[in-house]
Amino acid sequence: MRLFWRVFWLNTLVGTLATVLLMIGPWTVSVPIRLTEALVLTAGLTSMLVANAALLRWGLAPLQQLIRLMETVDLLRPGQRLAVTGSGEVATLIDAFNRMLGRLEDERGTSTARVLLAQEDERRRIARELHDEIGQSLTALLLDLKRLTGQAPEELREELRVAQETTRGSLEEVRRIARRLRPDVLEDLGLASALAALVSQFEAHTVLRVERDLHPDLPALGADVELVLYRIAQESLTNVARHSGAASVELSLAPAGEPGGVLLRVEDDGKGIGHAPEGAGIRGMRERALLVGGTLTVDGGPEGGTRVTLFVPARRPVPEGPA
Repeated sequence: MRLFWRVFWLNTLVGTLATVLLMIGPWTVSVPIRLTEALVLTAGLTSMLVANAALLRWGLAPLQQLIRLMETVDLLRPGQRLAVTGSGEVATLIDAFNRMLGRLEDERGTSTARVLLAQEDERRRIARELHDEIGQSLTALLLDLKRLTGQAPEELREELRVAQETTRGSLEEVRRIARRLRPDVLEDLGLASALAALVSQFEAHTVLRVERDLHPDLPALGADVELVLYRIAQESLTNVARHSGAASVELSLAPAGEPGGVLLRVEDDGKGIGHAPEGAGIRGMRERALLVGGTLTVDGGPEGGTRVTLFVPARRPVPEGPA
């Protein structure tokens, strides 16, 4: 039944019921109207309006639920759907909205995958240029300074040694940036070793005390899953170092759920996230998590601070088609 006719027949029902009651009831209206008659008419009108409002609220309730979902839906939290209730145009509208959400989630996932893939390619290119060009130039400069130091007069050697140390520090910084942009250890030695190296880097270059708890029997993971876990751990530690004011942070990775699933947790003892809106960093982590079917949760730890949890379920094998 169309929405117009639903509203029309609801109002017709209320009006007809009120008319029948007036016809069969003992009520009359005098001229001038009496107080009791005015009270009866007022009560009847009030009852009719209340019944009409209740019926309309019942009939339009699915639309109110749809409006609330439209105002709060977030494509980074997929799976939000509304039960198809009501009939006619309302049910059709809800079903169309649910199907539209599904298409938007699929399209966003595809576009996000392309963007992140391009981002990783750009990271590799920049890391390669830093290592091959700037790194080699600084290495050559360091060798030249070392040669000149041995040939220079005594009064200039101290200044040349300072220049050597400055160049050596710059070379180390370039190498560190290149490692952050392209984690070669992840490709060469695997996720556990890459996370251990990441923790060591943060301990060496920040005041944070980082504890790691990496389960020795992690399941075999795809290269894309390992990269997502590494990047989210990296972004979480960076957020802790920049914003939390924490003294210590714990990073753990262990099997979870069905065989093949893993759970990554980064928890600090800082000031917590409070009611601050999610920034680009957290939303970027959510986008990465969606690429591997993971669920990212950011909340407060049991003793304060912030806890980032990423659960990546086991991947279902794709059934093979008929030969």
